Amino acid sequence: MAKRDYYEVLGVSRGASADEIKKAYRQMALKYHPDKNPNNKEAEEKFKEAAEAYEVLSDADKRKRYDQYGHDGLKGGFGGFQEFTNMEDIFSQFGDIFGSAFGGAFSGFGGGGRQQRRVNRGTNLRVKVRLTLEEINTGVEKKLKVNKYVQCQHCSGTGSQGGSSFSTCSTCRGTGQVTRVTNTFLGQMQTSSTCPACGGEGHIIQNKCVHCAGNGIVKGEEIITVDIPAGVSEGIQLSMNGKGNAAARSGIPGDLIIQIEEAPHNDLQRDGNNLLYDLFISFPDSALGTSVDIPTLDGKARIKIDPGTQAGKVLRLKGKGVPSLNSYGKGDLLITINIWTPKTLSRQEREMLEELQHSENFKPAPGAREKGFFDRMKEYFQ
Repeated sequence: MAKRDYYEVLGVSRGASADEIKKAYRQMALKYHPDKNPNNKEAEEKFKEAAEAYEVLSDADKRKRYDQYGHDGLKGGFGGFQEFTNMEDIFSQFGDIFGSAFGGAFSGFGGGGRQQRRVNRGTNLRVKVRLTLEEINTGVEKKLKVNKYVQCQHCSGTGSQGGSSFSTCSTCRGTGQVTRVTNTFLGQMQTSSTCPACGGEGHIIQNKCVHCAGNGIVKGEEIITVDIPAGVSEGIQLSMNGKGNAAARSGIPGDLIIQIEEAPHNDLQRDGNNLLYDLFISFPDSALGTSVDIPTLDGKARIKIDPGTQAGKVLRLKGKGVPSLNSYGKGDLLITINIWTPKTLSRQEREMLEELQHSENFKPAPGAREKGFFDRMKEYFQ
């Protein structure tokens, strides 16, 4: 089945604020929560669908990409949603959204006492990738050497030395939360906060790994292969899920944000999906006509200049521009004709031009002039 629009799933407008999106997701999640809908497969699917929509729309980069390109913009490992295969994934990722609902802690899926423990999350990383127009034209595979926090190999990311066991935190009794009751003039008030003894994890490492000091992560590097699609442009950000910094003690890793930079081309200038080129020809060539080679992203292309071609005329090579991102079709190469006027003349050249200067055929004829540059460009884009 085709995916529904994420804004439709959460019941918000495309201009909704971050707070409105969060509020709408909370309402949907509480409505279809498994504790309120036991053994209801349809409610479970709607619960997952809402989580997927919120995962994209709550992230500014992913939301921008989704607004531009829809679901297609989230394919290929860039900027996509996290695959929620079970309820545990959703509760781990968005547990704080529910607040004190369902008794301040999640009941088990299908009933059974889920405890609201802290889930460590790694931070996102940002890298810049500079591409040539030729690479943008075809798409390119880049191998990036990224300095980041990686999982400690000595303890497999658990933070425990030699596979030593964990003990249940005596302060919170494994819940990751401590509850305090305060007497006020309005009566007793109960508040919950992260357990200071275990940091909300619910357990204590008995023997910490000496290599990572019990964190489960160390500084390292990773070679990451990135497949950049054709048609990207300056400023576009691509996201690779789970390729950011590793999280402490086997938590959820962050994302790798890849910002595209476009290297200037020696001959061509980009304008959206079109390419622009200024061609300079001599007056004799413009009057008599000629053939010239034009640089393109695929090599050279020979074009014909008709006799009597005027300065400012725009020629078009269809399909020689940049491809559209995640769609079919390419832009065009627009060639603007410029007449080169020499600054110095020999005596013979001057005498020849002075003789032609008085010829009626060389005098401008305003009434028969061709359309100007801006008129032709306006017609082209209509």
